[in-house]
Amino acid sequence: MATINLRPWREERSQERQKNFLVNLFVAVLFAGGVVLAIGYYFDVMHERQLERNNYLKAEAAKLDKQLKEIKDLKAKKKRLLARLDAIQNLQASRPLIVRNFDELVKVLPDGIYYSSVSRKGNNIDIKGLAEDKLDVSNLMRNIESSIWFGEPALSKVKLAKQDLNEFSLALPVLTPKTDQGSK
Repeated sequence: MATINLRPWREERSQERQKNFLVNLFVAVLFAGGVVLAIGYYFDVMHERQLERNNYLKAEAAKLDKQLKEIKDLKAKKKRLLARLDAIQNLQASRPLIVRNFDELVKVLPDGIYYSSVSRKGNNIDIKGLAEDKLDVSNLMRNIESSIWFGEPALSKVKLAKQDLNEFSLALPVLTPKTDQGSK
């Protein structure tokens, strides 16, 4: 019988397989490394894009914040202008009332009384004057009370002054009658 030595063939085949395995292993490692690097690069690119988006959003948010501040400033300015406009309108509306009040002060004045000073502070009028008789001061107060333009007068003093004249001082609130009463 002939003897066949299969051993070198098996060893060669084993070495060939081991070389193929190492080459395949090296290629797999290179491929896995390439995949890892590609995924890392992809995530870096996506991260950079997201940072750009975030910076863009921050810039737009800053612009909107600036516009909101401008809107708030404009609203505050509008509120101040409306307050001024209301004050001017109130002054314009009260101009005829002042004339009407002085006219009414003359109408309620009985004979024998003289005003020495008339001053207005807010919605109150302070009157100082001279009267020939204390009853004339009472008549003045009744006339003022019956007027639709004035409230109840408050007498603060009546005293005898020079030349038999009585000096008096009174305060009265100013009323704004309704339009149907004001035409009377």
